[in-house]
Amino acid sequence: MDVETKQFLEETRSWAQEELNKALNFWTSHAFDEAHGGIYTCLTREGEIYSTDKSVWMQGRTGWLFSYLCQVYGKSDEWMALAKSCIDFLEAHCKNEQAANRLYFTVTEDGRPLRQRRYSFSECFYAMANAEYYGMTGDKDYLERARWAYQLVYDLHHGLTDPTGMGPKVVPETRRDRALADPMIFLNLTGILRRVDPEHTGQYDAYAGECVENIIRYHVKEDLSCTLETVAPDGSFQKETTAGRVVNPGHDLELAWFLLEEALYLREKERTKSQIDESYNSQKLLAYTEQIYRNAIEAGWDETYGGILYFMDCLGYPPEAYEHDMKLWWPHNEALIASIMLYEVTDDSYYLDWFKKVLAYSKEHFVDDEYGDWYGYLRRDGKPTEPIAKGNTFKGPFHVSRCLILLDQTIKKILSEEN
Repeated sequence: MDVETKQFLEETRSWAQEELNKALNFWTSHAFDEAHGGIYTCLTREGEIYSTDKSVWMQGRTGWLFSYLCQVYGKSDEWMALAKSCIDFLEAHCKNEQAANRLYFTVTEDGRPLRQRRYSFSECFYAMANAEYYGMTGDKDYLERARWAYQLVYDLHHGLTDPTGMGPKVVPETRRDRALADPMIFLNLTGILRRVDPEHTGQYDAYAGECVENIIRYHVKEDLSCTLETVAPDGSFQKETTAGRVVNPGHDLELAWFLLEEALYLREKERTKSQIDESYNSQKLLAYTEQIYRNAIEAGWDETYGGILYFMDCLGYPPEAYEHDMKLWWPHNEALIASIMLYEVTDDSYYLDWFKKVLAYSKEHFVDDEYGDWYGYLRRDGKPTEPIAKGNTFKGPFHVSRCLILLDQTIKKILSEEN
């Protein structure tokens, strides 16, 4: 490593640590509900709450985040209390007892149900939070909750009739779809559970293998140089519909580092001779990871204004989503994580160059030096939408803080390997 690169990484690591402290301070100062528990996420730039409705996704994601902070940086009574507040709120208020305890999507500030969605991501984030909290406390009740939700999500995607009675998003007699987000998020969840619950490694390895197989077999399209969000059940390209042509570069970049983590896990198993499987090994998975990353970052980067576009049509037609040309915070978070992780693993300057490019754009357009945390939504030209929202139902403390933690830890590893 040359002196210039080392200095850049050292400075970036210091910046990430400082930025993490600012982001956490913003949320801990403004967002937690001392009366009812849990977290508000509809916050203005300055931290004023503009809606008291609570996102169930964000209760789980925040419960995971503050537990994970303890796992990485050491247990903190404050962080553990904040994690527990969100997890307790989930347990007390966010389960639909009339639908086999499937979790809601939004509730009121005191936990009365507002909205149920057919998607199983509320359950995924509930499982993440409980699993990570178990990893810090050793309390088996949290592990049992996590494993219950984990298996429920798996079963919902393997023939279990949805107890909410909502059914699929489109009429199945007309069209059936397969969504990338399902195996992608489940793969990430599986990695968390496998880390904290080694007793059930066999099950987690099997489920992770299914996720990887489904992603690569059905969604990765080498002939189109992209990864499709939605395909037919057999993986065929539904080119006659707008939904069938959607590419979400941010999802693909997030997927890349999820797959990279799985490839590194497999590499370690192969080194210890505990797994040798030519159809599913670390070398092949790393190659797919690099392909997915390169396709996404090169197609998704806006050459006119900079930044990563939100949605694209793989054939160049107009995307249906009106926000397709906006720049959102989380794709840039995922691009930073994937770039620095791939650089650490491959030592290829291609990934470091992209990391620098995305970092420069993020610092210029997303970072809020005055109040902390990042803006969530930019117009295509990089200016924040107004009035500025620092959080909403989908944006809370999760993505930015997770990104900064992983930047800090990955750069630390790169620098230690150099010494």
